[in-house]
Order: sequence, then C-alpha cells, then structure tokens
Amino acid sequence: MQCGGAEFPLSYSSDLTGGKLTRKYALLVGVVGALSSFTGLAACTSSKTAVTTTTTTTTAAATTTLATTTTAPAAKGPTKIVSLSPTATEILFAIGAGPQVIAVDDQSNYPATAPITDLSGYTPNVEAIAKYAPDLVITQDDTAIKDGLAALKITLLSQPPALTIDDSYKQITELGQVTGHADEAKKLVDSMTADLAALYASAPKSVVGASFYYELDNTYYSVSDKSFLGDLLAKLGLKNIANEADKQGTGYPQLSSEAVVAANPKFIFLADSKCCKQTAETVAARPGWATIDAVTNKKIIILDDDIASRWGPRVVTLLKQVADATK
Repeated sequence: MQCGGAEFPLSYSSDLTGGKLTRKYALLVGVVGALSSFTGLAACTSSKTAVTTTTTTTTAAATTTLATTTTAPAAKGPTKIVSLSPTATEILFAIGAGPQVIAVDDQSNYPATAPITDLSGYTPNVEAIAKYAPDLVITQDDTAIKDGLAALKITLLSQPPALTIDDSYKQITELGQVTGHADEAKKLVDSMTADLAALYASAPKSVVGASFYYELDNTYYSVSDKSFLGDLLAKLGLKNIANEADKQGTGYPQLSSEAVVAANPKFIFLADSKCCKQTAETVAARPGWATIDAVTNKKIIILDDDIASRWGPRVVTLLKQVADATK
C-alpha cells in the first residue's frame, strides 16, 4: 500500500508501506495514544498566557507551549508569523491574520493566498525557520524545535490535534488573542457554533441510528466516537461501526475488511480519495464489499482528504457534505 497525504498532523506527505496507517493520520494517532495514558489534564491556555514567558498549558487534546522570548509582540500582534500547521494556517486567514503570515509549511494549501514554502511541519528545521526571522511560529508538535527556537528567542505556539470541537474553538480563540484578532476569532467561533447547531437540528430522523464506516486510509483505519470527527458525526445521529473496535479508546481503531463487511454499513465515507486513490469503484471491487448496503445503494461519499484531516473552520463544510449525503 502506498499513500501520499494531506494534513492532521493529518497533514504530511509520505509514502508508507506494509499495511501501516498513512502518515497524515499516523502522527495524530500517536499523539492521541500518548495522551490517553494521562489524566487530569487542565483547561486550554487563557488570554493571559503571555508570549513573553515559557508557559505550558494543556487541553483535553494536548499540550500548548509558548516559548520564551525577550520582547513582547506589539499590541496589534506579531507581524511575521510562520505557520507549520495547515489547520492553524486556515484559522489565521479566517480571522483576518493572513497579512501577518510570511510563510507556511508545504502542506498548508488553503487558502490559495497562503505563502506556501518548502518548510516541513512533520520534520521542522530550526535553521530553515529562522531564515524567515519570525516573531511567532505555530506548530502542531513542538518536540523537535522547542529548545532551538527558545535559544533564538523566537516565540513558539504549539496547537496539537483537537479531540473535540470545543478544543478547536479554544485554539481559534487562542490564535485570535495572540495575533490581535480576538473579536474576529469570537465571530468565527460563534458562526461555526451556529452552523453546526443548525446542521444537527436539521438532520432527518430517518438517518438516526443509520450505520456508517468512515475510512481514513485503505488499511481500514477509521474514527470512533472518541475522535474529533467521530464525535461530530455522532451528533448527526449516525451509528459508527468502528466504536466496537476501539477497545483502547484512542479514537482511531483499525478494522478488518471482514469486520466492515459483517457490519454492513448504510453509508461509507472515504477520506482517502487523494492519499490512497480510493473511489466508489475501488471499494466495490474489494472482496465481499459488493454486498454491503452502502455499495449496493450507491451511498459511498467521497470527502476531501484535506478538509477531513483538519479541525478548523472548514469542518462545517465537511459536516454539511455528510449531512446532505445522508438525507
């Protein structure tokens, strides 16, 4: 199996073989798995989390770190931002901080006006980042660059994958506070909240309890209700066939082909059409899959890998596509 990727960390291009989860989702699963061994995580960093001291706070999703800097950004916010997170890039532009962004990683392909570079978010390099002389660097995993950027007095904000929509809202709010766009961030959160509430309210009763299989890649990794997307899909009233397989509660279990066939889902959502070239035809051609209800009734829905692998503003677009497809 070979798949190239989008984001999440769901976001980094790679070819993996040997039946392993594609890299765009593998890092997310690793982060979630590591966090699941800890308890008592605190709430997300508040607006008082200054960018002038070394501060580490945690959310239910992960740890946010602001590295030491000797000079506080101007009240209007940083003016030379480097984003190594496709999700953060989307949020920055959505809240009006786009003009402050001078460089983004090689997977930040939205919006089209984002200043994409060859910087890597998966294997970040301090020297490459420093060439842009940023006053703020945003990443999903600060492990490899935290100390190096701190030594250069470059402020670092780490926002790992969200586990719930509330985590996403908190990250949007945080980016608004840090960049000087708190009002715009609040408007975005309010808009997303209202849009999602409307989608849930308009979900037809006929889909309540309808089973679905959500495919992350063609080795049958999926999402359970304990994942970011799984939680949102559950709120539409859909029944996730992957829940039973998520014994460890990671949110990202790997199913078998036989298990999917036996579960006979009413809907199949493919989030691997780009990375793994999966289509309704390739799914129908899998051994035994031609008898699945979703296949025979042509209820295989192709999702955009990039949107499906991020937890920013376009999650509303993804949920609307799902909701429309189930009507």
